[in-house]
Parts: sequence; structure tokens; C-alpha cells
Amino acid sequence: MDAAPEGRQQLDAVSVLNAKQTLLQLLARAGVYSGDAEELIGLVEAGALALAHEEAGAIGGNTPAEKGALYEAGWLDGAQAVTDELADLAERALRRAVAADSSAPSSDVRPPVRKMQVERAKVAVTPLYLSFTAVSDLDPEVSEQVLTAVLGTMTSRQRAAYAGRLAEFASANRARLERLYAEYGPGSSIAIHGRYSLIHSPTSIAVLERLATEPSALREEWDAAELPPAWLDGLTTAWGSPL
Repeated sequence: MDAAPEGRQQLDAVSVLNAKQTLLQLLARAGVYSGDAEELIGLVEAGALALAHEEAGAIGGNTPAEKGALYEAGWLDGAQAVTDELADLAERALRRAVAADSSAPSSDVRPPVRKMQVERAKVAVTPLYLSFTAVSDLDPEVSEQVLTAVLGTMTSRQRAAYAGRLAEFASANRARLERLYAEYGPGSSIAIHGRYSLIHSPTSIAVLERLATEPSALREEWDAAELPPAWLDGLTTAWGSPL
């Protein structure tokens, strides 16, 4: 095997494992359950491979100019082989990361929601919410219950990619969300109306995404969690999509 170019130090497998074990120990000292820590690290690994796959695909399509048809064919075949392998590695890494959360082989299974998944959802929704409105003193403080109901509509794989789904939803519906929060959210003329209380919570972004995507499953999980029906009805009215 050729040595790495001078000045470019590549990590070996032992050093990577050392970093992973160190992180696991630090997270354990902070009280993070080992299974949750393993899943988080696994998701980062799977994501890194997925991003490498995208970058390799972009680079692979840029065949060096003026090298001839034979060179171009070899370049494209080699690039395709690399990107295919990276895609397979990313898929296997993702399967490993969510395997512990799957109680059945079916990809449609919706396992119980774990605390770490709720925490990840909190991290995702807060900056999105604040991109549309301000912090509200009227936040009903039921973030965990609401996010548990929201995540309960998803499979393990869907939960793993939920932050990205939320970002796409917010981007695709930005104008509509801006109008909704201006009319019903903090600072609006109906800011203290109980029916729209949840619009004062960052979790409203998550609920709105589910209203647009899985309204029936959301209603099922909402009722099971015994959350106030008026909150969901209020968001449904504000969004303009009756269940």
C-alpha cells in the first residue's frame, strides 16, 4: 500500500476505535446510557459515510478533460464502484445504529420512544421554531410528552433521519409557517387563547410536520398519550388541514 502524501496523516483503525471508546466512557460518566451513546455514534458514522458517498459521486462525475474515451470510461467505472461501496457501507452502518431499537425485522415497526430520541428531537425543533418566532412565556412545558407522541408515529429509521425531515418541511413551507406564527404565535392578538397554546412551544413545528405527513397516526398517538385534544385541534385549524 502506498504511503499517504507527506504532511497528510490518516487515522488508523486502532486510533479510531480509541476515540470511540473514549467518547463512550465520557458519555457514560455524564449519565448517558451506553445503548443510546452507541446509537448516537453509529448515526454519526452512518452520516459521515453518506456524506462521503455524495461527495465522491460529485467528484466522480468530473472526468478529467482531454484524456480520451477509454480513460473516461475507466474513470467513470472506478468512480461508480467507489460510490456504490460507500452507499453499501452507509446503509450497513445505519442498520447497525438502529438495530438495537428494532424489536422486529419489519421496517414498519414502531418501537417505544426512548429518552435519547426525544432529546434529539428537542435539539432539532428549537432552532427551527426560533427561525419563525420568539421564545414565549406561554410555552405549556409539555415538550417530552408531545415529542414522544410525534416520534411514536415513526419507525426507527424515520426517527434517525427526523432532523433532516423537519428541516425540509420548514424550508418547503416557510411562507406558510411565517404566516401561521404571525397570526397565532407569540405577540399575536390571540396569544393567550388556550386552543392555540401549543403554537407557543417549539414542539409545534414537529406536530405541524406530522399533521402534514401522518395525521391519522398522530391522532392515535396523541389520544394514547392523553394530551389535550384542543391543542391538536387548534394546530389543525391554524394549519388549515382538518383531520
